[in-house]
Amino acid sequence: MNKLDLVVKIGSMALIRREDNDIDYNLFSRLSGELRPGMALVSSGATEIGRLDYMKRMGRELDGDAEDNKTDYAAQGQAILMATWRQFISPDYQVRQVLVEHQHFNDPQKREHLRRMLMRCAAQDAIPVINYNDAVSDEENRKLELQRLHTDHPHEEVVECVDNDETAAVVSELMGVRTMVLLTSADGIYQDPADPATLVRNVLAPDAEQLRARIAALQAHCVGASRAGANGAGAKLAFALRSALQGVRVIIGSAKKYRLRDLLNGSAPCTRIALCEEDEYGIASAID
Repeated sequence: MNKLDLVVKIGSMALIRREDNDIDYNLFSRLSGELRPGMALVSSGATEIGRLDYMKRMGRELDGDAEDNKTDYAAQGQAILMATWRQFISPDYQVRQVLVEHQHFNDPQKREHLRRMLMRCAAQDAIPVINYNDAVSDEENRKLELQRLHTDHPHEEVVECVDNDETAAVVSELMGVRTMVLLTSADGIYQDPADPATLVRNVLAPDAEQLRARIAALQAHCVGASRAGANGAGAKLAFALRSALQGVRVIIGSAKKYRLRDLLNGSAPCTRIALCEEDEYGIASAID
């Protein structure tokens, strides 16, 4: 394998057992067993895992400024997150942490440097674990930097990547992958979030205009988010659309209930998004 063919993103709430305020080690183990060179894992979870670890040790949450708390939790959780992935990913493979910020994608030289590094991962039997670098991110400074980029380059798309769904979409575009899987704690996108029977299994269209219209219609039904600070299903759909318009086939499905293989081969319920007719939708064979 000398190229990336699959980007897998997993959200914070999928990595923990919320009822126990603890890490879901079974999920780490199951997903890690399916990761192979040629895949990139975009893993959220540092902030939430750091928060849980702090609470276990101190018996309470931090009581400072919310932005400072996020920074401190992320710094504490990042080490645990990476150690857990390394513990469960096959010892036959290298595991490489990649912490990114918006500047790594908005600057052409940094973007190319990152692209070459990710290509080397595929060639060197390494699995990159990518995460937004919350521990060094200051929201006010980031917004100012992004505003300057918009002003200096008004005709270029500027990415923020503080949401790892966007990070996954940008990495997929950068590497020209075939498939992107967004793993969540839900089965996919619902027309009615309160009714599991309304799972939307396919959002497929033969052209960009129709796909945009179908995504917009779905976003009208998206309310709330899985945790404070998360952007929810509406933002997830926006980033999925970005990838689909670049020719990436997007799968949104449950990490809690199904194996990655089952989502890829179509045997598990999920939401599939692509620019194609329904009978043309193909499934990546990256883990075969």
